[in-house]
Amino acid sequence: MRHVAEKNHPLSQPVFLILTSLAHEPRHGYALIQDIETLSGGQVRLSTGTLYGALGRLLKARWIERFETDDASRDKQTYRLTPLGRDHLAEDLDRLKALTRVAAARLRAKEA
Repeated sequence: MRHVAEKNHPLSQPVFLILTSLAHEPRHGYALIQDIETLSGGQVRLSTGTLYGALGRLLKARWIERFETDDASRDKQTYRLTPLGRDHLAEDLDRLKALTRVAAARLRAKEA
């Protein structure tokens, strides 16, 4: 699946940011786009095609689920992270932390 990692494979940046956003609270599509832009310091602005393609794959993989809200003003779909999605996000975060430690050690060694 594109943008959805298999076990022990890194998450794509869009998926990592979507899961990170949903780890805080359930959100609908536009709120995800806004939060991801904030999380990335303005570096990432997902297109609706990228967002909804990834959401579809994440739903199919059961990493996220639809969440019913009281906001019926428009047919907004709200999504939340599942325990499976939280586990995958935590695994990838551990992977990134390990890579960061290695890179930092190499940089320090080069400076010495």
